Amino acid sequence: MVKGNLFLVCILLVSPILVHAQVPVDFSIRYFDKRIYHASGTSGDPILVQATITNNSPAPYRFKLANERAFSIEFDIRTMGNRVVEPAEDLIRRRTTSGRIYFREISVESGESFSFVEDLRNYANLGEAGAFVVRARIYPELYPQDNSGPDPILESNRLSLNLRPPLVSGPEGTPLVINADLGTILSRERLAPDEVIEYLLSARQQGQWEKFFLYLDLEEIITRDAARRRQWNAESEEGRRRMLERYREELRQNVIDGDISAIPVEFEIERTSYSAQEGTVVVLEKFRTGTNYTERKRYTYYLKREDAYWTVVDYVVVNLGTE
Repeated sequence: MVKGNLFLVCILLVSPILVHAQVPVDFSIRYFDKRIYHASGTSGDPILVQATITNNSPAPYRFKLANERAFSIEFDIRTMGNRVVEPAEDLIRRRTTSGRIYFREISVESGESFSFVEDLRNYANLGEAGAFVVRARIYPELYPQDNSGPDPILESNRLSLNLRPPLVSGPEGTPLVINADLGTILSRERLAPDEVIEYLLSARQQGQWEKFFLYLDLEEIITRDAARRRQWNAESEEGRRRMLERYREELRQNVIDGDISAIPVEFEIERTSYSAQEGTVVVLEKFRTGTNYTERKRYTYYLKREDAYWTVVDYVVVNLGTE
């Protein structure tokens, strides 16, 4: 009888440990900005994946993060038939070019996470349409590395990747955009400046983000801010592409520049003026701020004409109070 009681006590003491056991260091990946992707070379729209290292251990976790991320992370992309997708030519060149590898040591404290974003097109030749499985590896001591050292290679979860056939350029090189809701192709039309603003605001009212972004020159708008402009000028082409994708997502989440992405309940175009290359459209917009109040704002949109198409490059907002 005594032995039975001792055994029961042991079970009660051990069970919580088993239930709450966690992987000391977890490595996971997810899409940074999930959308419809198309097969193309490295010049196609980026397929951004966010890699996250989470430290569940009681001690800090340290690893080396190379400035050239190809020496810290690797993406294993396979077809549904388990055929490995060939690495991108740029990846091979970066890893085989002789030179010093610059890195910084990252320390992830207990209970904290560290994330960074990479473009899959920089790691694999994604020129064929089809379904794929994506998995990533982190090399704590830089690539190449085996698992004989104290810091083993971290492997992530799996992501499914579906690539549609490559897009065909529109007439006269018109940019083509995918409507994620309908899976159809959107292309810019030769609209007048006031028609562009009406299209943009109507799209925002209907929650159609692809249409909303169609006539926004995000590069011009993102560099309106002096700090972001300095960061933009210091970035590489790849870094600027990441900035645009991050800015696009932050607009969607209403994290940044809320005035441009706010949803008006009503709008009225008051005045339009334009020359051959520049245009200005003044709009009175109303926003619901409560059950009994409507906020009024006057927007002045500045547009630029390039390749026969008008796009918004800047805007100014004046608050007119409530009614």
